[in-house]
Amino acid sequence: MLPVLVATGITLLLLQPPVDGELFTALADMEELLETEAVLITNLDSYVQAQEEKLMQLRRKVHEYRREHTEAARDVSAYLSNPVNAFLLTKRLTTDWRYVENLMTYEVGKEFLENVTSFRSVLKFPSDEDLNGAAVALMRLQDTYNLDTASLARGMLNGVQYSTKLSAGDCFELGRQSYLNGDYYHTVLWMREAMDRLTSEVNRTATKEDVLEYLAFSTFKQGNIQTALSMTEELLELVPDHERAVSNKAYYEKELQKEAQQKILRGDDGSEEVPIDTTTKIQKEATAHVYDTSERKLYEQLCRGEQQPPIELRSQLVCRYTTNTSPFLRIGPLKLEEAYLRPYIVIYHEVMSDREIERIKQYARPRFRRATVQNYKTGELEFANYRISKSAWLKDAEDEMIRTISRRVEDMTGLTMETAEELQVVNYGIGGHYEPHFDFARREERNAFKSLGTGNRIATVLFYMSDVTQGGATVFPSLHLALWPRKGTAAFWFNLHASGRGDYATRHAACPVLTGTKWVSNKWIHERGQEFRRPCGLQLDHSEEEF
Repeated sequence: MLPVLVATGITLLLLQPPVDGELFTALADMEELLETEAVLITNLDSYVQAQEEKLMQLRRKVHEYRREHTEAARDVSAYLSNPVNAFLLTKRLTTDWRYVENLMTYEVGKEFLENVTSFRSVLKFPSDEDLNGAAVALMRLQDTYNLDTASLARGMLNGVQYSTKLSAGDCFELGRQSYLNGDYYHTVLWMREAMDRLTSEVNRTATKEDVLEYLAFSTFKQGNIQTALSMTEELLELVPDHERAVSNKAYYEKELQKEAQQKILRGDDGSEEVPIDTTTKIQKEATAHVYDTSERKLYEQLCRGEQQPPIELRSQLVCRYTTNTSPFLRIGPLKLEEAYLRPYIVIYHEVMSDREIERIKQYARPRFRRATVQNYKTGELEFANYRISKSAWLKDAEDEMIRTISRRVEDMTGLTMETAEELQVVNYGIGGHYEPHFDFARREERNAFKSLGTGNRIATVLFYMSDVTQGGATVFPSLHLALWPRKGTAAFWFNLHASGRGDYATRHAACPVLTGTKWVSNKWIHERGQEFRRPCGLQLDHSEEEF
C-alpha cells in the first residue's frame, strides 16, 4: 500500500525524499558494486543449495513414509502383527516425525541473511539516493541525446545495442523514481512503456493496477484531466474498491465540470467557444550575447554534435608544433591544435602518458569525494545537482610525476604554477555532467577564492585521461564549439582578458557521458604572479559592451 497525502480534495501519492548516497556520482565507485553483486550471488547460490538439500531430505522422508504406508495398507493386520513393523510405525510418528517437523521449521535463510548483514560493513551497497540518482541520470541522457523511450528500454543508445532489454518492472521503477522527484513528464513516458511491455510479458514483473495508478495521476498533473479520468475508471474496473482511485475519480469529474463552465461566454460579445489566438508570436531581437535559440538548446545540440563554429572561422584554424619560448620544449615541441581564435582555445596532443594517467588514478581513487561548487554569496563549497561527479585533489609534493605534470603545464601555458590550485582529478558517474558555468569568479562573487589570496582564475588546463565511447564533450554554447575527449590530450584557454575582466565567452559545460567512462584532471591557474608573464596592454583587449 502506497502512503497517501490528502490535499485540496484529491488523494495524492506522498513524495518521499531519498536518503543520502553518492555511488552514482562516479563510475569508479560503481565498479565496486559489481564486486558486491558477485559476493551476493555466491551467498544466494549457497542459500538455494541449502534449500534444495532441505527439500531433498523432506522428499526422501515422503518416499520412505509412503513406501511403508503402502505396504501396511495391503494387509493391516499382518503388517502390525510383526513387532518390528509396529516399532517402526511408532518410531516414524515420534522421533522421526519430530525430525521432520524440525526440518520443516528450520530457517535455512537465517544464516545467509546474517551473512548479508556482515557484508554491509565491508562492501559497498547502493542507497535509495543512488537508485534515484541513477534514474535521474537516465532521464538526463534521454533528454540531452533525444533518446526514444522504447529504444532506450531495448538497451539501444543512439542506434547501438549495448545492454539487455528492460522489463516492465524496470520501466515501472524508472517511472516511479521520476514520480518521486515530481517529474511527471518522464513518469508518463516510462509508465506508458511499462504498460506496453506488460502485454508481452509471460512472467509479469509489474501489475497493471500499479502502472495505471501512477500513470493516471501523473497525466492529471500534466493537465490532461479527461485522460486521467479514463485511466482511473480503467483502474476501478480492475480494483473496484481502490480507495485512492475512488477519491480521485470524484475529483477529476468535479474539475472537468469547472472547465466546462469556464468555456462558456469566453467572447467579449457573449459568444461561446471563441478560439484563443495562438498565431501571434513575439520575437525578441538577438544580440551578441542573446540568441534566438536558448543556451539549454544550444548546449544539448552541441552535446549531440549538431552544432559547430562557422566554416569561415574554422578555415582559419591551424595545427602546429610549438615551443612557447620554453627552453625545454625546444628539444621536444608540443603538438598544438587551435580550436577557437577569440577567445583563444587550443588542444595539446600527447601531453599525458598512459603511465602518468594510471598513477594519477591510483592516487585519486581512495580520496574521491562528491564534487562541489562554490556558493557565490557565501564562498562556501556545496553539492549541486548540476554537477554530478567525484573529485580528488593531488599536491605536487606527493609525487614526482605530479610535479612533472605541473612543470609541463607551466611550459604549455607560459604561466607560473606558484599560485595555481592543486591538480583536481574528476571521474564522472552515470550520466555525469557539469552544466554551463564559468571557471572565473564574476564581480558579484566577492567571496570566491578569497581564502586563497591569489586572485581570480586566469586560465584553465583540462587534461582528458580517457576516451569516451559516446558523449562527454566539453562545450562552449556561445561559441558553438565542442571539444571531444581524447586520452592524453589537454585543452587550454584563458578565463580572463589581459585587463583582468572575465571573458564571458568561455562559459562552458561538460556533456553527460552516454556510454563509457570519463576521467579528467585540471589545473586552475590564478592571477597572482602572472603580472609579467601576461601583462595588461595599453588598450583594452575586449569591448566595453561585453560588460
